[in-house]
Amino acid sequence: MKKKIIPVLCLLLLNTISFAQQADEVSIIPKPASVEKGIGSFIISKRTNIVAKGADAEKVAGMFNYFLNKKYGFVLKVNNTVTNGAIVLNTTSRVKLPDEAYQLKVTNHSINISGERSGVFYGVQSLLQLIHKNGRQLSVPAVTINDAPNFAYRGLMLDVGRHFFEVDEIKKILDVMASLKLNRFHWHLTDDQGWRLEIKKYPKLTSISAWRDSTTIGGYNEFKPFIYDGQRSGGFYTQDQAREVVKYAAERNIVVIPEIEMPGHSTAVLAAYPELGNGTGPYKVPGYWGVLHTIYSPGEQTFKFLEDVLTEVMAIFPSKYIHIGGDEVPKDEWKNSPLAQQLIKDNHLKDENELQSWFIGRIEKFLNKNGRNLIGWDEILEGGLSPNATVMSWRGEQGGIDAAKLGHNVIMSPGAYMYINRAQAKDKATEPLAMGDFLPLNVVYNYNPRPAALTPDQQKYILGVQANMWTEYVATDNKLEYMLFPRVAALAEVGWTKPENKDYKSFTENRLPDFFKNMDQTGINYRILEADIVINDNAQTGRKTIMIIPFVADSKVYYTVDGHKTDNTANLYIGPILTPYTNGRPLTLKYIIVTAGNRVSNEFSVDIK
Repeated sequence: MKKKIIPVLCLLLLNTISFAQQADEVSIIPKPASVEKGIGSFIISKRTNIVAKGADAEKVAGMFNYFLNKKYGFVLKVNNTVTNGAIVLNTTSRVKLPDEAYQLKVTNHSINISGERSGVFYGVQSLLQLIHKNGRQLSVPAVTINDAPNFAYRGLMLDVGRHFFEVDEIKKILDVMASLKLNRFHWHLTDDQGWRLEIKKYPKLTSISAWRDSTTIGGYNEFKPFIYDGQRSGGFYTQDQAREVVKYAAERNIVVIPEIEMPGHSTAVLAAYPELGNGTGPYKVPGYWGVLHTIYSPGEQTFKFLEDVLTEVMAIFPSKYIHIGGDEVPKDEWKNSPLAQQLIKDNHLKDENELQSWFIGRIEKFLNKNGRNLIGWDEILEGGLSPNATVMSWRGEQGGIDAAKLGHNVIMSPGAYMYINRAQAKDKATEPLAMGDFLPLNVVYNYNPRPAALTPDQQKYILGVQANMWTEYVATDNKLEYMLFPRVAALAEVGWTKPENKDYKSFTENRLPDFFKNMDQTGINYRILEADIVINDNAQTGRKTIMIIPFVADSKVYYTVDGHKTDNTANLYIGPILTPYTNGRPLTLKYIIVTAGNRVSNEFSVDIK
């Protein structure tokens, strides 16, 4: 919610300027690097042809038709003969653009998109956002766009270890990621509370480790001892399903990076294969959250298991990166393990932290031998960093800063800016159950992944940025989407758009409304933002005028001004509200927003003093 108090004489001018800016701005998320508006528009009809110049362009044409059909219910004919009135996709241009860069030129007579395959694909995503429907007619404003990403790595992590999500839901998320030009899907497949990938050599991972008998309800500190729901929970992806997701993502220029946790967050595995633990069983798949002290033994049997698992993982996922976790590893069991202590002695290690570094280093050598690179959370810095490892910095930025200074590649993912499992409003009572502090949209949007503490040369090691969706408290598709959007749209602009081109006001007021409209059309849930509240003081009457401006098009607003609960029985907002006479007492405005698709927002409140 933005609360503005402005004099009455400025209201008309303010609104005139705002509408003029909105009309002048091209509505694309993430914001392009360069936009030059033309005159007129191109009309798309069912007779419009797509001209695909090059085999890669033919593949992109297929994806354009997929998204066009999903949104508007028809596809266009694809050929390789250039004609007037065509949409030309060109991956064979003599002018070579950098990977993921594109040029999009729309005139009254044609649309031309050129670049490498990934660039043309992103040009198509921008084109899809430019299409406006007027009655039965689709039009695209004349424009020339030259665009390229700020970061090569633009990622989203989804934890399916805590709660399992079906393949169809994963595909929905991948479609939105593609539209926002995100290119890395980090799939957190294993954790203490569940193993989610079929491994043929170890069938008990899916018969035992993929399921838990019950799950705690409420927040982590809400009920002690824990209260459980008494419902069996779990699931897993077959290898064929995982390959299906990889292929689906690749068609959308998204690389799927699998995460197989080690040496901690492994209790689910030990429930099936207790011999891989440190002799502290019996083990069972837990239904509660937190940092568990059960970790892998650092013995040969464990490495044989992990190498077997990773061999099958690498056969499914072509990503050059394999994520191995490495976070939150209590060392108590190793301190009390004769085997672990002997390994520390034999390898001339200082302590259990260096033993973890030795453990990670051994896995990295195995991955490197197979042509892959290792990513781990920033705890892998403890005890010394493996030679070729990439660090994902989540405990603030310091881990990433330290790694970059050592010459290691870094992906910035600090919790305070990128943990979108956090609540979206300060008053958590108005939000679904979430973890940790609140993380509003503007904080995500304004994050800069290049720390000022690094020199320009050191900043080159920052590959990009990633937001993380942990699912301890996210068990349904609707809640997953509510937590993701629109914060993932803000993430997209952090990853793609240079800081000097970003504009939060433009993002929320001029471009998010079209994003929400698209989400409504494609049936994806999102959090409805607080409205823009404009308050005018009238010195002559001592009363105030309140304007409520929602960001979702064609919404209805219901309100009260006496502090009482608001629902659809309250006052319908039809224009500026003139406050009652209060004799100087404060008022509380409460309101809800109901979209054209009958989605209802949380109840929002604003103190009117």
